[in-house]
Amino acid sequence: MNKINIENFNDLKSWPFKEAQQILKRNGGLINFKTPKKGHILLETGYGPSGLPHIGTFGEVVRTTMVRNALMAFVECPTKMITFSDDMDGLRKVPDNVPNKKMLSENIGKPLTAIPDPFEKYESFGHHNNAKLKSFLDAFKFDYDFVSSTETYKSGFFDNTIVEILENYEKILQIILPTLRKERKSTYSPFLPISEKSGNVLQVQIDEYRPKSKSVIYTEPVNQKKVEVLVTGGNCKLQWKVDWAMRWMALGVDYEMCGKDLTESVDLASKICKAIGKKSPVNLIYEMFLDEKGEKISKSVGNGISVDEWLRYGSPESLSLYMFQKPKSAKKLFFDVIPKTVDEYIAHYNGYEKLESIKKIDSPIWHIHAGNPKFFKSDITFNSLTNLVSICNTDDKNIIWNFVNQYDTNLSPSSNPEFDKLIDYAINYYNDFVLPNKKYLEVNSDNKIVFQDILNVLKSEITETDSAEEIQTLLYEVGKKNQFDNLKDFFKLVYQVILGQEQGPRLGSFIKLYGIQETIKIIEEKINFHKP
Repeated sequence: MNKINIENFNDLKSWPFKEAQQILKRNGGLINFKTPKKGHILLETGYGPSGLPHIGTFGEVVRTTMVRNALMAFVECPTKMITFSDDMDGLRKVPDNVPNKKMLSENIGKPLTAIPDPFEKYESFGHHNNAKLKSFLDAFKFDYDFVSSTETYKSGFFDNTIVEILENYEKILQIILPTLRKERKSTYSPFLPISEKSGNVLQVQIDEYRPKSKSVIYTEPVNQKKVEVLVTGGNCKLQWKVDWAMRWMALGVDYEMCGKDLTESVDLASKICKAIGKKSPVNLIYEMFLDEKGEKISKSVGNGISVDEWLRYGSPESLSLYMFQKPKSAKKLFFDVIPKTVDEYIAHYNGYEKLESIKKIDSPIWHIHAGNPKFFKSDITFNSLTNLVSICNTDDKNIIWNFVNQYDTNLSPSSNPEFDKLIDYAINYYNDFVLPNKKYLEVNSDNKIVFQDILNVLKSEITETDSAEEIQTLLYEVGKKNQFDNLKDFFKLVYQVILGQEQGPRLGSFIKLYGIQETIKIIEEKINFHKP
């Protein structure tokens, strides 16, 4: 990461730099910055391995990576990003998308790393999902360290901080209890013993806290006997909000973001840190994703988009752009978002080199590519490509490339592999979303004159050297001549007849790409098909 030299760090407006500023303030500020005693700045992302990694997992890791890159551009201090798996958590319910559900149902309550793998590939269910997470993150070449809750608890790494939690349990109860329902208050404890009898993570009342012996006493549900258990060595797990605070303190976490649904957890974990005299990390609370109806996306409901689904229609960079944009605003995440985001990525890339130096650093392109953009250039939008595929009605890339090369002879799969992938995405999107919904409108006696006027313009007023904007202007005049009150209705008519859809690209750009003669040919076919 190359260091950035600007007169005022505060001049940068993009949110990753704003977050980096907060981390710097936590450690003395840019001018008086001091490397933490642990020797690095630590950024954390969290993962609940009761399910497989999903698009929210990607979003959290890519956004945290952007903050890390922003930080690294300004300070000579090592940084680390860890992905923490809460794999010692007890299984609460059986997921829908796994085999051997009966076996899993018999292990409800046990730590995820103590439950057999229903896929029969790994040491445990937790290990299986952890492997999926690491494979998922590695595919995107994220730079991270994986940390397992089970391993850190059992190795004793957390022991000193857990003992501090025990020594301050009364303060912690004063923080947590007021937030609980009446029936929960009577049994709540920061500590969840792991039963020697059942192996379950127990949600039981603690009868006695013993800081001097580093233990707690509880009543074993299996035989109702009093049991004393050490809180160290992985014999107890901590309740979620307390566990989060303990993790921040033990690891020395400087930064962690999370979804809006965890706002209360952040607040309470921060109060616990303060009560014990420790600093909590800088937090960014991001908004949740919504489906096309404006409802919260849920893995169990299945109303979202998976990473694999996005990558069928758009590049990883376009997905990163979607995650970069307004993380504190609720955003709809459904398939119609993908073409728009792909074209926004292209637009940002095309304009990147024209930006002033400071605006380049604030550009999404800088953050998506960690300050080192790869080569990508295209005047052809994803929308235009999809409509080119539509009018050609083909999934043969060679045919699409032939049209593209009539527009730009310098483009080729070898010289611009990113554009070659863009054609694949356009073909996939057309086959899955456009083709099944095509409804062509026929040329008839009411609209035939419109298309005859378009033909006349194409044949007599437009040349191969005319720009897309010049072609667009002449088409506007056709719409006005035919007395369309709203020119959107004129273009909608053209799209319905030529493409079989109500929306489409800017016609000037599309005709420039498809070719004037090819456009004349298709319109003549549509007119000749009409029998007066």
